[in-house]
Amino acid sequence: MAWGDRLDTFGVSTAPGGCTGPVDGRGVVLAMEQAPLVVVDAANVVGSVPDGWWRDRRAAAIRLRDSLAELATGGLQGAGLPLWAQTAPLDVVLVVEGAAQGIPGIETVRVVDAPGSGDDAIVDLVQSEGTDRHCLVVTADRALRARVQAAGAEVCGPRTVRQPVRQRPARPTGSGQPGA
Repeated sequence: MAWGDRLDTFGVSTAPGGCTGPVDGRGVVLAMEQAPLVVVDAANVVGSVPDGWWRDRRAAAIRLRDSLAELATGGLQGAGLPLWAQTAPLDVVLVVEGAAQGIPGIETVRVVDAPGSGDDAIVDLVQSEGTDRHCLVVTADRALRARVQAAGAEVCGPRTVRQPVRQRPARPTGSGQPGA
């Protein structure tokens, strides 16, 4: 589903390839019992910000994993996101490859090591776990976007999950000593 496509009365995309979920024999969308699936392309999201990630890809993936925890329990924020993605809980899966492999998951974020291509692992995940529930893939990779949309997932860009750097508290001026 492209952002801005129309939704029917059930909140389901009317666009071809939209993430519609399971339907009964009359074409009525059934209630989804599983949390929506959000699959994050770690290499693409980490690489979207030139913050020195190339010096330590594993540490960059760990920082991304940790930042996703809040999104899993609070929902995603941003213009144009489907309502279901803005509501917790979300089943967040971070797909890592290469030097980032081997990082453990945390309570609210699963980590999947791609055995080969990260893109192939993401498509496999969408096909195996995202067909009977809402599914969103976070990537800017155009070829991957096309592949997961063909499998029924919706897509959004890395900014959706890249948290802005929070402002640090202002440092006190002076030496920090009383009376200084």
